[in-house]
Amino acid sequence: MDSKTLEPLLETGEAPVDRIELPAPTVWPFVLALGVALLFAGLLTSLSVSILGVILAFGGCVGWFHEVLPREHHESVLVTEPAVSVVTSQPRVAYVQWVSERLRRGRLPVEIYPISAGIKGGLAGSVAMALLAVTFGIVSGHGIWYPINLLSAGFFPQRTSVAEMSAFSWDMLIVATVIHLICSLVVGLLYGAMLPMFPRRPILLGGLIAPILWSGLLHSILEVVDPVLNREIDWFWFVLSQIGFGLVAGTIVSKQERVQTWQFVPFAVRAGVSVQAPKDGQSEDGQSEEDKRQ
Repeated sequence: MDSKTLEPLLETGEAPVDRIELPAPTVWPFVLALGVALLFAGLLTSLSVSILGVILAFGGCVGWFHEVLPREHHESVLVTEPAVSVVTSQPRVAYVQWVSERLRRGRLPVEIYPISAGIKGGLAGSVAMALLAVTFGIVSGHGIWYPINLLSAGFFPQRTSVAEMSAFSWDMLIVATVIHLICSLVVGLLYGAMLPMFPRRPILLGGLIAPILWSGLLHSILEVVDPVLNREIDWFWFVLSQIGFGLVAGTIVSKQERVQTWQFVPFAVRAGVSVQAPKDGQSEDGQSEEDKRQ
């Protein structure tokens, strides 16, 4: 039964089914648009950004075609109640007061991850990235201190030789640890804010797409930010460590319990300027006396 046949039945309240088929949501148009944007942005920045844009645009086309060919993807949506005609006996407009009732149209996402989820994901991802970086130091033969010192090399321009970068140094270790933790926590908090907007395949976004995006952007600006790191970095291991961070952080964040946003609460209450008065018959926690007795 198609939507045209189901529509009049819903209007009369005689629908024989409680589910309808709708086109499945997809993120591939967004990936394609982002790829095209990066393709042209590379004309003003560097060739690597354009190459990243081509890869994303091609992946977006393939993913989008896969969603519609050879058969369109659909999802079954529950019809909660039949459509009814709206009638009113109120000739005048009744203004809704700002109390604890929710708006009928909410701003998405309705639920988000708490700040603690981003902190946990960032810390866990930082451990995974550090292990991969140390593995690179061992495999390359420079030792475990080489990738750590390389991260903080921009603060010590006088230490540029391989021997100095491979030796243990307290000051370089402290600086590298601070940089690593701050960046990991910031990205973890961004994951907590972004992943609720992409409920489908959050690990794909956090573990693969996002690390490839910021690795490409870093490749275009690293020569200006840290010339020593840009000269000595191994991009294969760098991208691999970013993907390891993304997979671990994205998994940890997506496993946390979400909390509802405060979008239905007035701004003055959210900012702490005023306190919302409870409704008649309710206590300060929003529960009525009858609910508490039950």
